[in-house]
Amino acid sequence: MEKMTEKEKMLAGQLYQAGDAELLSERLRARKLLQKLNHSDPEDSNFRTDILQNLFGKIGKNFWLEPPFYCDYGSNITIGNEVFFNFNCVILDVVPVTFGDRVLIAPNVQFYPATHPIDTQTRGELWEYGKEIHVGSDVWIGGGSIICPGVKIGNRSIIGAGSVVTKDVPEGVIVAGNPARFLRMLEK
Repeated sequence: MEKMTEKEKMLAGQLYQAGDAELLSERLRARKLLQKLNHSDPEDSNFRTDILQNLFGKIGKNFWLEPPFYCDYGSNITIGNEVFFNFNCVILDVVPVTFGDRVLIAPNVQFYPATHPIDTQTRGELWEYGKEIHVGSDVWIGGGSIICPGVKIGNRSIIGAGSVVTKDVPEGVIVAGNPARFLRMLEK
């Protein structure tokens, strides 16, 4: 059996070393693209679109992002159609992070699929891992929210501003708070 690379372990959600040369190179590539994006002319939408197409794994139709934006790799992010990211979005995409169609992301929203072991020795040896995040279609995530590792947000749901989402959110609900709690069902 062939030994897995650190990148393969990372993408599989296993413990991996982020200091691996291949991963360092891929993060540097993303940082350079992000620097160009975050300092680009707001009127040069073609330039921004080219950068985003080179950065992300997949982008649907009519994706709009307001810089600044930050991510680890970009290549592990999949964006549906009619999606909008407002200022200061952060996605630590060490594993896949997917967004459905017609998703609205308010300013300062952060997605944290990257995490660390609880065991202090393992964590001290700089091991880390990730848990995928999935955002359904027709979702609105309010400003300043944090989406924690492994969370799935169901279609049509709303995350109230400032929420810390630690558990899956079912379809068609409003949640808010720290940690985010169910507030009410949405009408269809």
